[in-house]
Amino acid sequence: MKHGLSRPSLEYGSGFPTLLRKEIMRFYKVGFQTVAAPVLTAVLYLMIFGHVLEGREVYGRLSYTAFLIPGLVMMSVLQNAFANTSSSLIQSKVTGNLVFVLLAPLSHLEFYAAYILAAVFRGVVVGLGVFLITAWYGLPSIEYPLWILVFAFLGAAILGSLGLIAGIWADKYDQLAAFQNFIIMPATMLSGVFYSIHSLPPAWQVVSHFNPFFYMIDGFRYGFFGVSDISPWSSLAIVTCFFIVVSAIALRMLQKGYKLRY
Repeated sequence: MKHGLSRPSLEYGSGFPTLLRKEIMRFYKVGFQTVAAPVLTAVLYLMIFGHVLEGREVYGRLSYTAFLIPGLVMMSVLQNAFANTSSSLIQSKVTGNLVFVLLAPLSHLEFYAAYILAAVFRGVVVGLGVFLITAWYGLPSIEYPLWILVFAFLGAAILGSLGLIAGIWADKYDQLAAFQNFIIMPATMLSGVFYSIHSLPPAWQVVSHFNPFFYMIDGFRYGFFGVSDISPWSSLAIVTCFFIVVSAIALRMLQKGYKLRY
């Protein structure tokens, strides 16, 4: 039997709301693991780094704790958006129940949108939880809320798309773990979450500018403090272009049924 995602059946209507609800409920039912655990991890980062670097200032006026909080929030958003799509797809492929999604009246656009919106939702929920808990240690200012929302949405959508790509590409959990441990994790940890790139040697500052995750973190942090390592408009342009590229790749893989049609 040939499975595809490009021709939805009008007889039964769209399966998009059902798939979106299924993806949201999938992580909601194990919220202690998918939401509470990442929040605890972020709090531990704050306690350790905040204690070790207590008294240090960033940008000449910000306490290190206040500087660190937005970075931890965005890091949590990104990592959990990736985890939502990648873990859902690989689990469905390994258990063999992906066929039921492929047989549903869904186009590749609806499939993509449902997975990405669920990833954005999980990322934002975890990020909000991290913010509410870490704010007790030092509530950062919020200068431009719109910038925060824009970068949070784009960042989560990008990592959701990357999770979709990884989940489609991987045939087993080991391959997915390699993608996460050798690509996503290093790019996230070296994106300026824990430091301003201006504190790095010149050569490493140049390297940091080739990391698209840096622009997500820097633009997001700008929304809180009104200061950043580079112009937020430059960050927005780069992040938007990156989103278009990874979305196009994910949609193409879905449309062609890459590693989905058997």
